[in-house]
Amino acid sequence: MTTTAPSAPAHRPARAGTRRGAATTTRPRRDARVRAASGAALWAALLGVTWMWVADGGIQAFSSWDGALTSLGRITGLASAALLLAQVLLMARVPVLEAAFGRDRLVAIHRLVGLWSFDLLVAHVVLITWGYAAGSVTAWPGTFWELTWQYPGMLLAVAGTAALVMVVVTSVRAARRRLRYESWHLLHLYGYLGAALALPHQLWTGEQFLARPAVTALWWTVWALVLVAVLVWRLGLPLWRTWRHQVRVAGVVREGPDVVSVHLTGRDLDRLAVAGQFLVWRFLGRSGWTRGKPYSVSADPTPGSLRVTVAAVGPGSGGLALLRPGSRVLVEGAYGRLTARVRSRRKVALLGAGSGVAPLRALAEGLVYAPGDAVLVERFREQPLFADELDHLAATRGLAVVRLPGRRRSEGSWVGPGFAGDDDARVLGGWIPDVAERDLYVCGPPGWTDAVRRAALAAGVPAAQIHSENFGW
Repeated sequence: MTTTAPSAPAHRPARAGTRRGAATTTRPRRDARVRAASGAALWAALLGVTWMWVADGGIQAFSSWDGALTSLGRITGLASAALLLAQVLLMARVPVLEAAFGRDRLVAIHRLVGLWSFDLLVAHVVLITWGYAAGSVTAWPGTFWELTWQYPGMLLAVAGTAALVMVVVTSVRAARRRLRYESWHLLHLYGYLGAALALPHQLWTGEQFLARPAVTALWWTVWALVLVAVLVWRLGLPLWRTWRHQVRVAGVVREGPDVVSVHLTGRDLDRLAVAGQFLVWRFLGRSGWTRGKPYSVSADPTPGSLRVTVAAVGPGSGGLALLRPGSRVLVEGAYGRLTARVRSRRKVALLGAGSGVAPLRALAEGLVYAPGDAVLVERFREQPLFADELDHLAATRGLAVVRLPGRRRSEGSWVGPGFAGDDDARVLGGWIPDVAERDLYVCGPPGWTDAVRRAALAAGVPAAQIHSENFGW
């Protein structure tokens, strides 16, 4: 069934289906265990550094003003170091974490952990210097200068702190909007440099490490393992997959105004990615190829073919229309949990806006469902994407397609102005009456996906059944 919507009619009842693979519960439970173990490990690390601080007289040091300042400087430094370690690991592209959390969730946790780590780092610098200055505000600048030039590793730590400041400043939402994705991504990599430069200072001057060789050995080991994770998953695996799959451009097709699909060939591409995922692409032979861009798979991959669909929103994506057949491609990924992996219900609803329909179109082709068990709702301004392909899936697979044209009625809504008097949750329930019985896959701009999520929760959909990705990371 294909519908273009001026209003919200009753949706056709879904037919019961028991096809094999329609719902999976083992992987969601496994992912939940990974998330719980990850959280427990982070708390254990924070408790561990707190124990070291207490064991070394951190509380007793509060008997004097300068002692209290120095002691607080030490615990904030230890906590900041533990969170910095976690922050690096979160962005190391470790497959088990990527599968359990998903890219959007990992980015959100990474941002939160990073802000706490940075705030504690600033507190550490201020407090420890103030304590060494015997609690004197006027002596603080001179003491800071003396510490920087005379203590082992301090100059490196100051340089590392400057790198982290640059990362934090460019990650603030207002600054992030002004930067091209490629520029922001390149600047963000300086976070690794900042973490590396801070490590010697911790081990050469930290009392907790100097007094306990076993703790020092453990700290070195943990950082070495994180470094191995970065080298293996962020560098080694992409190079291996690029060599293994031999991806090349087969052709470029214009799908609509400022939207193109890049058709790719290679070896065993169905093992490279699955429907709903995205990869970071670097198309060789064109300017700016060193800066990877994330694009979603827009058709269920086959062993010999794969397709991505891209909206031209900048010079990087806009230049894809000029790609030449035969051009080689470097690939990183695949990433994302907008896949069958998270599915827990027989029935599904796919809701997308703009080029966010691309991964949902792949899911509509790749998921197993009976006629009537899957509905795809598309928001678009001028022209729907993949109209013929979705109509074909409607005719052959029983996919219900609902098209919502026009602009949104407000920034906080996911629907257009034709639904005056109806709140977002009521509109969602009008199009999908059994929405609470479905897994919801949502993809689009950040504000739009947030609006869909709020409407779904208000309509009675459990949070565990809402799976979303947006273009804001």
